[in-house]
Amino acid sequence: MSTMIKSRLVRNLGAAALVAAAAVAGAGSAWADGSVNTGYFGGVAIMGYDTVAYFTDGKAVKGSEEFTYEWLGTPWHFASKKHQEMFMSEPVKYAPQYGGYCAGEVVGGGVTINVDPEAFKIIDGKLYLVYDVGNADSFAARADEEIPKADANWPKVVANLKLDKYH
Repeated sequence: MSTMIKSRLVRNLGAAALVAAAAVAGAGSAWADGSVNTGYFGGVAIMGYDTVAYFTDGKAVKGSEEFTYEWLGTPWHFASKKHQEMFMSEPVKYAPQYGGYCAGEVVGGGVTINVDPEAFKIIDGKLYLVYDVGNADSFAARADEEIPKADANWPKVVANLKLDKYH
């Protein structure tokens, strides 16, 4: 086999491998069931914000594609390798409640994809995202009533999200 033919074969096999790897990488998102809020566009959990930063920095911090971890069929972005590793070791501890959907909407048995990353509360060690700062304050003020309602509604809400995702 000539050197030129070998070179083309290697190049073509390399390209095929890249296409196959891209297809496999994309498959995780294809399996996402809607239970994690990825917003209207982008396909990244909580619009690409670093969920660990809410706990460590006390504020919304945009994550980076450089520090990505796939969990629940959805990519999650982090601001640092340390935050990525913290999440990887305890994702349930850091993930927002109700898949990052608006906690106030889940109280009523529905969801809204729109959340404001700045509108959050950490209550009893759990992260809740809400669609605006005023409603986050209201949710937190009534947390003793709101959280049990949202917890009770979440299984029905997530079942509807899964159905909507495939229909």
